[in-house]
Amino acid sequence: MAVAFDTGGPDAVRKWIRPAEPIVIPQPFQDIMGWAPEQYANAAAPTYPCLIDEKHVVAELYDIPNVPMAVWIDEAGRIVRPAEPAGATDGFRAMDRTTYTMPKDAADAGRASRKRYVDALRDWVQKGAASMYALSEDAARARIAGPSDADALAAATFRLGQYLRAHGDVEQAKRYFDEARRLCPDRWTFFRQALELEGTGKASGPEFAAAVAALGSRSYYAPLDL
Repeated sequence: MAVAFDTGGPDAVRKWIRPAEPIVIPQPFQDIMGWAPEQYANAAAPTYPCLIDEKHVVAELYDIPNVPMAVWIDEAGRIVRPAEPAGATDGFRAMDRTTYTMPKDAADAGRASRKRYVDALRDWVQKGAASMYALSEDAARARIAGPSDADALAAATFRLGQYLRAHGDVEQAKRYFDEARRLCPDRWTFFRQALELEGTGKASGPEFAAAVAALGSRSYYAPLDL
C-alpha cells in the first residue's frame, strides 16, 4: 500500500497514483530518484491501493517525518521494520538546480542505495521472518522512539493550520504551519506540505532548497541501517 501525504486531496495526486500508463520520467530525474535503467524499464502503472492521507494521520501513527519512506508490516500486522528511507539518500543535494543533473558519483551512489533497499525488500518477501533484514520485535521496538511532546504539539498545530486554510483563513493557517515546523524542524512532511498548499511545485522549489542547504553537514535523510 502506498500513502500520499497531501492535504490537497485526490485531485492533487490522482495523475501520479492512477496514471493510465507509466509516467515518463526524464533521465535527470531518474538519476535524482536513484532508479537504474533496468528498474525504470520495468515500470508499470500502479494497481495497488493508495491512501490519500490529507491529515497526515499515518505519518503521526508510524513516525514518518519525510518521503519517500517505508514501513514493513508482516501478515500478522507486526511492524518488521519501522519507518526508514526507502533507499533514498542525500545525493540529491549535489544536483545542479539549473539543469537538474547529478554528478556521476552521486547518481551511481543513489542507484546503489536504491538497489540495495529493493533487494532487501525482495529478500524479506521471499523469506519472511527468516530474512536477514527482518528485525526481531525487540530490535524493531528499539528503533521506535515514540512521539515527543513537541511532536504531538506540532501535529495538532499543523492540523489546526489545515482547518483554518480549509475555511478560508490562509494567513492564520500559514502562521500555524510555520509554528509546526518550528516545533519539529526535522518533520519535512509539515514543511513541504505547507509549501505545496501555497503553490503547486513549491515543495521542491527555492524555499525547500534553501531549507535543505541550511542543514549544513546534517542529514536530510537518516542513513539507512540495513
